[in-house]
Amino acid sequence: MDQFAKINFLGAANTVTGSKFLIETSEKNIMIDCGMFQGLKVLRELNWTNLPIDVSTIDVVLLTHGHLDHVGYLPRLVKQGFQGQIIGTAPTLAIAEIILMDSAKIHEEDAKKANEENFSNHHPALPFYTVQDAEKSIRLFQTEMVDKWITLSENISYRFQYNGHIIGATFIELDINGKRLVFSGDVGRSNDYLLDDPKRPEWADFLFIESTYGNKLHPDEDVEEQLANIILDVLEKKGNLIIPSFAVERLQTLMFIIWQLYKKNKIPNIPTFIDSPMGNNVLDVFKRFPKWHKLSTADYNAMCNHVNIIQSYKETWETIDDKRSKIIIAGSGMVTGGRVLTYLQQLIDEPSTTVLLVGYQAEGTRGRQLLDGANEVKFFGKYYPVKATIKSIESLSAHADQNDLINWMSSTKNIPEKVFLIHGEPSTLDVFRVKIKDTFNWNISIPKLTDVEKIIL
Repeated sequence: MDQFAKINFLGAANTVTGSKFLIETSEKNIMIDCGMFQGLKVLRELNWTNLPIDVSTIDVVLLTHGHLDHVGYLPRLVKQGFQGQIIGTAPTLAIAEIILMDSAKIHEEDAKKANEENFSNHHPALPFYTVQDAEKSIRLFQTEMVDKWITLSENISYRFQYNGHIIGATFIELDINGKRLVFSGDVGRSNDYLLDDPKRPEWADFLFIESTYGNKLHPDEDVEEQLANIILDVLEKKGNLIIPSFAVERLQTLMFIIWQLYKKNKIPNIPTFIDSPMGNNVLDVFKRFPKWHKLSTADYNAMCNHVNIIQSYKETWETIDDKRSKIIIAGSGMVTGGRVLTYLQQLIDEPSTTVLLVGYQAEGTRGRQLLDGANEVKFFGKYYPVKATIKSIESLSAHADQNDLINWMSSTKNIPEKVFLIHGEPSTLDVFRVKIKDTFNWNISIPKLTDVEKIIL
């Protein structure tokens, strides 16, 4: 085997989304994650450009977890000629299937709507990929267990390790010719409501570490008290609380906390509606994989029975027309698409409405615009004034903060030859670089998009 490998940084380099890393060796070409870019238009447009590599030479894709910015490019990869295996843990592949199918349907619906209402610059507007494209990629899925070394070739093996963050999520250890490459994926937090604490790597010759919150500490706030106060304020205003939510983990966590608040008599029995077809499917993944989370069967059932799960678009409109004060949790978390747009389009111009943001809002998304105090927001080609109250609870994030990330790295028994900071915005990456340097004095690199790094094995 050649004594080097080439690392291609095809996404999540100097930006948060679009995770894609190709490791080229003389034995196998391995892609770690295959995500879509989200946020700024200049990034989203990159999704439409074919990758600057020969996709047909990739042997295998290993997935850290099922979020769109880690799996959403898979149908395009298959379209460009990939025919290998797509490997992840059982819950990761279950989540990835849900997300890809949902994403494909949204792409098809958005293209259809744009063509019917003529608000696209492209004629005709085309879906980024179709349901048929998604199904082709799902047929390549193959499940592997955690904590087990899997041989890919004579000198290459890998292992998935539990990482919190969302159900099924892992970090990946990839051993090539005796050198260990560790890809963090997205690192979860300790003391999570639904998930166990992440495991930590004990050895890394080359470490690829996410940096989403590498410049921040999550505020030490009482989430339950904050949420209870927001809900009580909405009731007093006789308004609606709209929570744009990521369908995976965040939605289930919110359901759990609201149910707990009611159980503890901190809020009355306010009608709560879950409007996320994808979120409903993710609830089923929790049911299917009980060993991957903390909820007992009894608690899971009680939590689900406490809310109204919307099954159709007709019910969405019935919920909007319902004059009672209520909580609406709907996808998507960064307000980039999904059912939440319908609610906001109808209710964001009412002062009695409160919009609660509960996760990371990437640059260029409507969620970031709302967080930054935008006085109007564009939905479906038209601007709507923002008269609603905008709130956020940052500490509900499923991402590790700076302390968590430093702690996650601290179990490494050796000094890595190089640490690559990925999955972060430029200013964040630089702050995190200084912190790691001060803490460990390790050799740090901040790769740019399409950089290729040769590492000696």
